[in-house]
Amino acid sequence: MADPSAALRTFVEKAESEKVSSGHHNLNYVVEVTDDVAGLLGRKAGTRVTVRIRRADALRVVIRTWQDEPAILEAVGSVFEDAPLCLARRPDFAIHSHVEGVPLSTVCGNGKPVDTLLVKAMAELLARMSRVRPPALPAEWPAQHNGSQAFLRWLVRLADEQIRVPNWDEYGGLFIALGIREDALLALADRIPPMTRRPYSLLHADLHRDNLIIPYDGSPPLVCVDWELATYGDPLHDLATHLVRMQYPPHQWAEVIDAWVEAMRVMRPTAVRGIANDLRHYLDFERAQSVYPDVIRAARSLQDAFTQKRLDLATAEVSRALGAAKEPLGLDDVPKKKEIERALCRWLMSRGGGIKAGEWIAPAYHWDPDPDFPEPSDFPASDVHEALLAEGGAPASRVFKGAAHLNTVVRMPGNREPVVVRRILPDVCRREPVYLKEHVVLRAIHASNAKVAAPRVLALGTSYKDDRFAVHTYVGSADRPWPSHPVDGLLPHEADALVDQLCELTKVDTGTVGWNAGGLDFHEWLKRQLVALVRDLPKETLQLARALGLPDHVRLGEILSGRQMTRRPSVLLHGDLNPWNLVRRDDELVLTVIDWEMALVGDPLYDLVRHMHLTPTRPEIRKRMFWRWKTRLPEEYTVDCRRDARVYGHLEVVRSAYVDLDRLVTRASLDAPNVRRAVDSYDATLSAAMAALGLPVPHTSNPYLARALARRRR
Repeated sequence: MADPSAALRTFVEKAESEKVSSGHHNLNYVVEVTDDVAGLLGRKAGTRVTVRIRRADALRVVIRTWQDEPAILEAVGSVFEDAPLCLARRPDFAIHSHVEGVPLSTVCGNGKPVDTLLVKAMAELLARMSRVRPPALPAEWPAQHNGSQAFLRWLVRLADEQIRVPNWDEYGGLFIALGIREDALLALADRIPPMTRRPYSLLHADLHRDNLIIPYDGSPPLVCVDWELATYGDPLHDLATHLVRMQYPPHQWAEVIDAWVEAMRVMRPTAVRGIANDLRHYLDFERAQSVYPDVIRAARSLQDAFTQKRLDLATAEVSRALGAAKEPLGLDDVPKKKEIERALCRWLMSRGGGIKAGEWIAPAYHWDPDPDFPEPSDFPASDVHEALLAEGGAPASRVFKGAAHLNTVVRMPGNREPVVVRRILPDVCRREPVYLKEHVVLRAIHASNAKVAAPRVLALGTSYKDDRFAVHTYVGSADRPWPSHPVDGLLPHEADALVDQLCELTKVDTGTVGWNAGGLDFHEWLKRQLVALVRDLPKETLQLARALGLPDHVRLGEILSGRQMTRRPSVLLHGDLNPWNLVRRDDELVLTVIDWEMALVGDPLYDLVRHMHLTPTRPEIRKRMFWRWKTRLPEEYTVDCRRDARVYGHLEVVRSAYVDLDRLVTRASLDAPNVRRAVDSYDATLSAAMAALGLPVPHTSNPYLARALARRRR
């Protein structure tokens, strides 16, 4: 007797030469049963069956409750007689009975309205699933008596475990560049509120137009196929998944929901309880988890053929997915097209060996050096090329998105020290101007031989899509997975080290950094800059500022005009010494100071005071820093510093009251940690600013507005 397995395998091999219907997870071949396998399959020769082969390149971007699809089909068949049957199964393929008909997607594509009769038929299908007795569940599955909140939280955590985690090593850097934090899904799980308890049932969990077949004979009107992602839980989850994946036009959503409620009331009335409040939570989850497969598939699509059309389509798909997931995942903003396009290109460049694109892609590997920046002998153009290729594939733990820059730590070939590829984010909303070129400032610091720990610039140039970049030396510890910052304030020895470096900045020749201010009165200039900043704020920000009691630019100038200060010699200043711009190191310098793009020339007292404004500083550390700073510098730099520190402190808290309010209104740069912390304490900032200006306690005619600002700290 012939080997049955051999006969089936020969049958499958022949099937693979036929026309394939390719899905995300399986290759499906519809073929006729041959004489030699008819008995094995229990079907007459000539009957059509579906050969399903799991795709070797299938992405791990779905939640699976059961690995055994035949067990699901057996359970489903007890209620849905027309559902596919598993006729044979081996580890690498399965053969199912074929449902004769046409997919709904063929006659009614995505985005088009579905006929009312078909909507009702789909609602009845979803409702009838409540009668299916599911296969044995995994031991850890949430019990029905725990309710819908427990089920949805479980789903979100499963999505993190089964979708995000397996893909994070390869795509995490891309997600960070797009603004999606590593803990975004887990944070969503924690935000799910109490929900109405509904009875659990079997769920299809992937009911879209390709998985709905309209039989040729019209009986039944619709048949569900592809049950491999079926699960068990709150039926409202199935409705939400169906609504999103069917891509109904917006005006048809109410019709579909009403049809589901009507059908479910007949099958299981208690399943419709709380739908008005709870459906949105399942919709949020579906949109949130979908961003991961959508972004990954968009990126992968470029590897097959990198053309401008493909890049445009991938960019649009990523933008759509991010827009849908923005609220559920708590994304601060959706990157603009240019930022998405550049992130996709960088990811693709890191995988250049597998790209099938011919010569078209060659320009994407090209970069142009800045003609004003000489190539250092220890970092030639070939090293820059290697760094740029590695950038897009860096793991998420090495990608840091700030208010204005995307910084990526890349490892160089041959166990060399890592470097940082630093890029200016496109379309960044900047209110505070940049006065000096960062690479010029860093070059001046290193030329001075001052004991200031700062990165060294290794390259400067422009890569694909006019994307400006710099390559800096990496200042974090190679042993740590990410740089360590004193986000909770400086330790005593760190405070001493920072003060010592601020004192060393007096040795830098300010004539070499491009500051042409002559005999500028720094304090007066600083006040004028603040008044100009307020004058140029958007209308919406100024309206809210007025509602909160903050003065307009004219009145602000009048208030500040009476405040005078002792003039001190000007030195190079960092200008933005927040804790994320300080990196701990393991030598006598203790801290490296990074991100010099807001450097300026002025009163050395200003850098010290601004640091204390931007960083949590305990009173004893504040006193220690002032004492050390005053005793380490000549008197000409420190005269009247105690009195004038208070003036600078008032100026900075007033500046923050306007700048942070503008960030709240425009939602600009909220994914940067220093910005997030600032806006989260805005009510305290506003109160301090009003006191510094000598104005009444913040008051608004809308008490709800005041309460909303106060609640940001809770």
